[in-house]
Amino acid sequence: MTIAMNVISSEWTKIRSVRSTYWTLAAAALMTIGLSAIICAVFVAQFANLSPSDLDSFEPASTSLTGGILAQFAIAVLGVLVITSEYGTGLIRTTFAAVPQRLNVLWAKVAVFAVLTLAVTSAACFVAFFIGQAILSTKDMGVSIGDPNVLRTVIGTSLYLTLLGLLSLGIGALIRKTAGAISAIVGILFVLPVLASFLPGSIDVIQKYLPSESGTAIINADPDPTLDLLSAWTGLGVFAIYVVVALGAAAYFMQKRDA
Repeated sequence: MTIAMNVISSEWTKIRSVRSTYWTLAAAALMTIGLSAIICAVFVAQFANLSPSDLDSFEPASTSLTGGILAQFAIAVLGVLVITSEYGTGLIRTTFAAVPQRLNVLWAKVAVFAVLTLAVTSAACFVAFFIGQAILSTKDMGVSIGDPNVLRTVIGTSLYLTLLGLLSLGIGALIRKTAGAISAIVGILFVLPVLASFLPGSIDVIQKYLPSESGTAIINADPDPTLDLLSAWTGLGVFAIYVVVALGAAAYFMQKRDA
């Protein structure tokens, strides 16, 4: 237990002593809060021009958290850098020399990164929600945190961003190169869904199981029942499986390959 806590303490020192940690987390928080507020303000400004169908399909909770979709870029980059920066500088050899049990290093990084990311994104999501609802309430379109599915949407957005960061960390540990790992994450989240859209209709059911689709299901407070989508928690569970697979593969190859 003492060894594990020492490794966690070491990883905490590493992550908080790097400026990129502060910059990327600040960027993620500002994107979540700022962009969400802007989108809510735009909706209010265009309120008189909206059609009844637009108003019926409007989701106040999800709209006030739209910035979280952009924040995933910053979280993904930080998740990659947590591990690839050490491989890039060669510091990982020193780390493994000090802690021969390599899995202890990986799990310590996962624990520290997960707690830090969850704390920052949770705070940002709650602030974004309350600011967004204050703006939307000027047109009587706001919702309360206690309304059905609203709290789930706020917390779920933070959970999605945290899991995305862990997925990025796992891919970073596998690829070991910052540029390559970031490219892989971008491909998984944005290129893969585009490619899947060209599949024949008979097999396009797999699209809802892709990481980008399954993970963001938790963000929809009131999804369209006519769409064939995974439920909120089922979608997040599928996304969590991708994370477990990535981290499991990272753990396996971290023990098999040279530093």
